[in-house]
Amino acid sequence: MVRALGEQGVDVLVIDDNSPDGTGEIADRLAAELDFVSVLHRERKEGLGPAYLAGFRRALDDGAELVLEMDCDFSHDPADVPGLIRAVEEGADLVLGSRYVPGGSIPNWGLVRRVISRGGCLYAQLWLQIRVRDLTGGFKCYRRRVLESIDLDAIHSKGYAFQIEGTYRTLRKGFRVVEVPITFVDREEGGSKMSRSIVLEAIWKVPLIRAQALAGRL
Repeated sequence: MVRALGEQGVDVLVIDDNSPDGTGEIADRLAAELDFVSVLHRERKEGLGPAYLAGFRRALDDGAELVLEMDCDFSHDPADVPGLIRAVEEGADLVLGSRYVPGGSIPNWGLVRRVISRGGCLYAQLWLQIRVRDLTGGFKCYRRRVLESIDLDAIHSKGYAFQIEGTYRTLRKGFRVVEVPITFVDREEGGSKMSRSIVLEAIWKVPLIRAQALAGRL
């Protein structure tokens, strides 16, 4: 699957937060074998948000015009990457791989996880007064100019609130956000990063983001 991305002309940057399961070593071996793969090693785990921000900054420093983010466990299908890029080429500034627009699906999730995920999206939609359906998904394609405009240094969310905040800041700057349907296949090995602290962060962070926007600080 990684080779398929290279065949599409996509450079792959793996962010390794000192993972104890050997992910960094595997990524290093891939980087040694494939010239379109590189690895950014970080000293410790700080959460999803800081890891993505480090990746964004590295991609911008390397001159990327389009920056995609996706899970490394293939819950996000690399075959969907051309569709996200195509939507940007057709005029979008940020494209979301969406589980919740017509054609999107999560075939192997149980009821409880579906309720939590959809509930989180609806909660954010109501507070932020936006119509984006999949606010917590992590499969996205940003134009360079978006990441240069939304003040990455001001984003401090660590969990899934990071995804919400990134999309909301993009909309607040007047950029066009488009959702394209994807099928999200849950990982076959490993566990979800969802935790009580991540849920609590999203609960208090979303109203704070809205308050900052109303006060003109976003």
